[in-house]
Amino acid sequence: MSATSVLYDAPGVRAKRRNILYTIVFLVLFVLAAWWVLAAMADKNQLASEKWSPFVTDSEVWTTYLLPGLGETLKAAGLAIVIALPLGALLGIGRLSDHAWVRVPVGVVVEFFRSIPVLLMMVFASQAYAQFTDVPSDLRPLYAVVTGLVLYNASVIAEIVRAGILSLPSGQTDAAKAIGMRKGQTMSYVLLPQAVTAMLPALVSQLVVIVKDTALGGAILGLSELLAQNRSITANYGANTIAALTVIALIYIALNFLLTTFAGWLERRLRQAKKSTGAVLGADDVQQVNTPGRTPDGSGS
Repeated sequence: MSATSVLYDAPGVRAKRRNILYTIVFLVLFVLAAWWVLAAMADKNQLASEKWSPFVTDSEVWTTYLLPGLGETLKAAGLAIVIALPLGALLGIGRLSDHAWVRVPVGVVVEFFRSIPVLLMMVFASQAYAQFTDVPSDLRPLYAVVTGLVLYNASVIAEIVRAGILSLPSGQTDAAKAIGMRKGQTMSYVLLPQAVTAMLPALVSQLVVIVKDTALGGAILGLSELLAQNRSITANYGANTIAALTVIALIYIALNFLLTTFAGWLERRLRQAKKSTGAVLGADDVQQVNTPGRTPDGSGS
């Protein structure tokens, strides 16, 4: 009899054989598809060395196009992340407020911006900056892209934060109330620190989305980000569109891989820190919590 795990029944002998067979069939089909694609590219002269060699032999393709484009991508994504993360956290906490005058308007804002395509918000932001502000035309695409990314992703992050906090056992809140913690203290010192680890995978996925969505600004608004450099490279290096797109795709893969790797390392550190500290509230801590104007670390409010 096969063993059983929490999530699924462990495969038996026949199931393992079928899995091996499926794997072999998939690999064969994958190799055939790859061969067909390469053959079609060769027929169209897309594998010629002159189309690929500039990315290896000519440093100007990197210093003039790819690296500046990567810099613009990182700038737009970095600004959006720095603004969207705290804003999303505040909105998520606001949706959990006991006060309807806070909870309802915040919920309307989150659902509104979460329902609109991010590209549409970028276009609206670009028009708004053009008509109602003095933002220079060369900076307008960056402002519009960051605005659209912040509005959309802050709303999504708000839902991630809300779901992460609600996923915690209710006993955490009850225990905090039992020792006299106010709701703000419970959120800051009990719920949020525990929810961060649970939210981290979803947050990282959203950060990857932010990095990739910067390409929308290059396609529509003229932001000179990484993907937009494909047009300049193609125009100056002999119509090597496929080669340029392949290299750009590899840069995106490497960038997002670094982001997810860092997030995985951070998640492991957070889990290890929780296991190693074993921190509890002592009698002095409880006294500080119950003292008006004092926080659990003993400092003033």
